[in-house]
Amino acid sequence: MKKISYILLSASLLLTGCEKLLDRPELNKVTDSDKTFWRNETDIRLFANGFYPNTFVGYNSGFATDYAPLTGYNFSDDLTSESQQAALLGSVPTNVGGSTSDIIASLRSEHPGPNWNFYWVRRANLMIQRLETLTQPKLDEASYKHWMAVSRFFRGNEYAKLVSNFGDVPYYDAPIEPTDYDAQYKDRTARGEVMDKVYDDFKYTLENMRESDGVGFVNRYAAAALISNVMLFEGSWQTYHNLDKTRAKKYLELSRDAAQYVMDSGKWSFGSDFKSLFASESLQGHKEVIFSRVYDDLQAVRHSVGSYSNGTEKQNRSINLNLLDAFICNDGKYWKSSTTADASNFRLKELVKTRDPRLEATIMDTVNTPAIGTHVYAHKFAGREVLSYLYSGDAYPAKWYSSTNTNDAPVARLAEVVLNWVEAKQILNENYGGVAVTQSDLDKSINAIRQRPLDATATAKGVKQTAPLSLASLPVDPNRDSDVSQLMWEIRRERRMEFVFEYARIQDLRRWKKLHYLNFEKVDYKLGSWIIGKLDYKDEAKPGKILASYINRLKVMKKDGTVVTYNGTNDAEMEGFYVVNNFVNRLAVENRNYLSPVSQALLQEYEAAGYKLTQTPGW
Repeated sequence: MKKISYILLSASLLLTGCEKLLDRPELNKVTDSDKTFWRNETDIRLFANGFYPNTFVGYNSGFATDYAPLTGYNFSDDLTSESQQAALLGSVPTNVGGSTSDIIASLRSEHPGPNWNFYWVRRANLMIQRLETLTQPKLDEASYKHWMAVSRFFRGNEYAKLVSNFGDVPYYDAPIEPTDYDAQYKDRTARGEVMDKVYDDFKYTLENMRESDGVGFVNRYAAAALISNVMLFEGSWQTYHNLDKTRAKKYLELSRDAAQYVMDSGKWSFGSDFKSLFASESLQGHKEVIFSRVYDDLQAVRHSVGSYSNGTEKQNRSINLNLLDAFICNDGKYWKSSTTADASNFRLKELVKTRDPRLEATIMDTVNTPAIGTHVYAHKFAGREVLSYLYSGDAYPAKWYSSTNTNDAPVARLAEVVLNWVEAKQILNENYGGVAVTQSDLDKSINAIRQRPLDATATAKGVKQTAPLSLASLPVDPNRDSDVSQLMWEIRRERRMEFVFEYARIQDLRRWKKLHYLNFEKVDYKLGSWIIGKLDYKDEAKPGKILASYINRLKVMKKDGTVVTYNGTNDAEMEGFYVVNNFVNRLAVENRNYLSPVSQALLQEYEAAGYKLTQTPGW
C-alpha cells in the first residue's frame, strides 16, 4: 500500500466525518470548541488537513476536472478545437459565487482560479484566531510558529488566487461575526494592499514553517515552491501591466529567494525522465518531486486524467501547429536555422526525433482516431504501456481507464522552481537593475532540465537530449515579439515546452499581458501536424484508401498555402498540414478579459443590503 502524500480529511468548521487512513488513528469529529478541540498538535493537524484538497488539487478526483491538467487546464494558445474556438467572457454573469467548502472552479477558463468565495479565507483566519487564543499556551514556541506559518500559508495562497482572478478583493485578517454586516459587505481592498498582506504571510511562512513535518504534510520546501509561483505571477503582473514597480520588485525578489532556498537545499535533482513525473504509480522518492498528491485504490482516492490520455477518449482541444513550431530542436536551435537532419519534417513520427524530448513524452507520435481538433493526441499523463491496449481487444487496466486512475500527481516539482527562479532574475535585471542572468544561472535552470535522462522507449525512437542554452549563441526565432528580449523569449519557450496541459500557459499569458495570443490570427493556429493520407491509428501503416467518413471533411494545407479537400478519389493529394475541421476564430480578446467580473446577483445582494460592491474595471 502507498504511503500517503497528504491526508485527505474533509474538516468543516463544526462537524465532519473523515476516513480512517492507513494506520493513523481515526479522528472523526472536528468540533470548534475550547472544551473539545484545539487541545494539541493532533487537533490542529486534523483541522489543517481540510485545506489540502483545495490547495494541492493534483489530478482532482473521480471525473472532476477543476484545476486538473488536461481535463481542466485545456484553454490556451497551445490548443485548438474544431468549429468555433471557445470565446472569452463577453458579458457580466448573472449568478456566480458562493460560500461552501467545495473546490470551486472559476467562472471562465481564462481565469483558472476560485470564483468570488471566501470560505477558505475564513477557515484560515479561524485557525489563526484559535491558535492565538486557545492553543498557543499549550505549545512550545517553535510548534506554535510552525502552525501559524501553515495557516498563514493557506490564507496567503487563497488570497493570491482571488487576486489573480478579480484584482481588488475585500481583505479580512480575522473571522467575521454573522451580525457584522459592515465587514461582510465591505467593498474591495486595493490589489497591492492585499498582496502586501500575502507577501507578509509568505515571509512568515518561509521563516517559521518546519522543514519537515512528516511524510505527506506541507513543509517549508513545498511551501517555498508554491510561493515562488505566486510571487512570480504577481511580480510580473505588476511589471507588465504597469502597476506598482516597487511592489513588483519585492515580489519578484521573494519569488527568486523562495526558489533559491529549494535549489540550495540539494534535496532534489533532475534524475528521472520526463514521462515518469506524470505516469508513475508512486512519486514517493522521485528526485524531482517536492510535493505530490497520492492516489490509492485501497483508499478509494482515484482520478480520470490518465484515462483522457490513454488513446481512446476524445480530446476536444489539442495541440496546434503554433506550439509544435515553438518546440526547440535537439541542437538547441529554432527549426528554420537548425542543422539537425530532417528538422523541417513536421510529421509526428519524425518530429519527435528532432525536437526537445518533452514533445515525444507529451504526445502520441501518430495520428489517432479518437482525437479531434488538430489530431495531435496528448499522452503526457498515461503510462507508455497503455499503447499496447489500443485496438488490441483487451480491457484496459483500471488504473488507466474510467475514473479509477491511480498514478500520482506532482503538485510541486523542481522544474517549476528553477524556471521561476531564472525568470524572476531576468525580469529583475531588465526592469529593476538586478544582476544579469549568467551562463551559470542557465546551467542551474534550463540546462539542468535539458539533462533529464531519456527512458528506453524514447531512446529507441532516436530521441535525443536538447543541447544546452548558451548566452553566447541564443536561438534566432523570427516569431519573437519585438518587446521581448532574446533571452526572455527562450525562458518563456522553456516554460511552454515544460508545462503543456498544466496550469501555467494561460496564467503566463495573463501575467505577461499577452492574452492577445488567443486571437488566433496566424494560420498555424488552425493547423495540426503534417499528415500523409490515412488518419486511422490501427491501419496507418497499411495500404488502402482514406476512410469514407473523411470525404468533404479532411483538408490539408500544402507548404505553399494551398488547401486540398478530400473528395473520395484524390488520396494521393492528401499530404500536408492537417486543417482543423470547420475552424472559426473566437471573438477578439478585450483588455477587460484579463480580470473576471463579479456577478449581477452579487452586486444586487450588496445593494439590497444597503452597500455597494465595485465592479471589476471594464465590466
